[in-house]
Amino acid sequence: MLNKLKKVAAQLKQEFEVYCLVLKHPATPVLAKIFLGLAIGYVLMPFDLIPDFIPVIGQLDDLVIVPLLVYVALKMIPNALVSECRELIKGEKCG
Repeated sequence: MLNKLKKVAAQLKQEFEVYCLVLKHPATPVLAKIFLGLAIGYVLMPFDLIPDFIPVIGQLDDLVIVPLLVYVALKMIPNALVSECRELIKGEKCG
C-alpha cells in the first residue's frame, strides 16, 4: 500500500510539473493559462475558500474545483503541446 501511495504521489508531482511547463509555454491559449493558473494557485494557496472543517462541502471544494479547472484548461490546450511538455519532463528525469 505504501508503494502504491508513493507511486501516486510521484505521478501527481510529475503532472504538476507538466502543468507548470504548459502554463509557461507561449503556445498555450490565454484562457487556458488563466484556468490552469487558478487551479495551480488554488492547490498552493495556504487557506481554502471553504474551510475543511465544514462537513462534506469543505473537502468537496478541493475534489471538485481543482480537477474541473484543470479539465477545462486541458480541453483548450492542443494535445500535442501537452504531450511535448510531458516528454520534456520525462527527459529531465532520465537525463
